Amino acid sequence: MILIEDVHFSYEGIYTALNGASLQIDRGERVAIMGANGAGKTTLLKHLNGLLRPQMGRVFIDGRDASEQSVAEISRVVGLVWQNPDHQLFLESVRKEVIFGLKNLGFTSEEADERCERTLNSLGLEGFAERSPFALSGGERKRVALASVLATEPHVLALDEPTIGQDAKQKENLAEMLVDMNKSGRTVIVVTHDIEFVVEHFPRTITMANGRVVSDGTTSSVLSNDQVLDECSLTPPQLTLAARALNERFPEISDRLSLLKEVENAVAEVLGGG
Repeated sequence: MILIEDVHFSYEGIYTALNGASLQIDRGERVAIMGANGAGKTTLLKHLNGLLRPQMGRVFIDGRDASEQSVAEISRVVGLVWQNPDHQLFLESVRKEVIFGLKNLGFTSEEADERCERTLNSLGLEGFAERSPFALSGGERKRVALASVLATEPHVLALDEPTIGQDAKQKENLAEMLVDMNKSGRTVIVVTHDIEFVVEHFPRTITMANGRVVSDGTTSSVLSNDQVLDECSLTPPQLTLAARALNERFPEISDRLSLLKEVENAVAEVLGGG
């Protein structure tokens, strides 16, 4: 479980990134965090693995105060994948990038090799193992950074803007992998602006603005709330816009739907097929 209690954080005492942020994410959840640039989302992620420490408030990871743990200790539980993969990659081959973290955590060479191969295969990177990550495209480097974290099999996986630089097929593969990891018991957290990705794959959404949590609930309810969307500078999902268009013709259809299944069921009822 992750518990964030009234956390405040300012950069150099000038820019306030978190201003009393509080939330709880239970083990095994799949959660999206959304908001405009500068809302505090990435700063919040950095508190989850100890890269930043609260100036006020507390962060607990699996019941332990994060301030009492080293970054290395927390990294065994929380794996972070950054928006810019170049902030994570530094070795001369994809294979070495993936194996580096495994060996630091004490895995044998045989275990590290096996995990590396399995992870690269799952991300479609098996043909890149001996190549330099810096010779790859931005989207490919992002998958290498993801592989380096996934291979360690953290209990919590947190990703910052994971769909940037990925095409539609890669996004679908990523979504399937995250859902599978979640079904196996891992907690998955994404910070993203990709509202359609969230609607399709994340049952819970937290929105932020000005360093605080604005809303927290089911993705359908949060992302169909105009007041929340306006405060957090988010645009409605396409399915919500479709539901509103249908509502103008069929008032019995809610204008606040955001999930495909909800829209399909509402239309089926109107047509007498529900």
